[in-house]
Amino acid sequence: VQLQASGGGLVQAGGSLRLSCAASGPDARFYSRNWFRQAPGKEREFVAGITWSFSETFYANAVKGRFTIDGDKAGNTAYLQMNNLHPEDTAVYYCAAKEYGVYYYEAVDGDAMDFWGEGTQVTVSS
Repeated sequence: VQLQASGGGLVQAGGSLRLSCAASGPDARFYSRNWFRQAPGKEREFVAGITWSFSETFYANAVKGRFTIDGDKAGNTAYLQMNNLHPEDTAVYYCAAKEYGVYYYEAVDGDAMDFWGEGTQVTVSS
């Protein structure tokens, strides 16, 4: 499975961005999609995830109420809508996938992911 992340950019605080994570490959439809981010000098952290059936979502406390993850099952693409962005949201955002991922404890564990995409930079200016 190959993952292609896109949609990053520069935005002012309070603005919005929409990230996409497109999966390709013969079994792409069986993979959950999870977003992680890493800011300079900080460890990677979980942001949001959606189960392989695109039926259940998970969020980090820091983004609840501001970010929404959803997906287009037919297109094997997951989206992360990010609203009311804060400067502390500045990071490289990575999309990762886990086969038949359904549990929260799996979604938040980057070491449990099967595939990773290239990162996309999100910069929020104050």
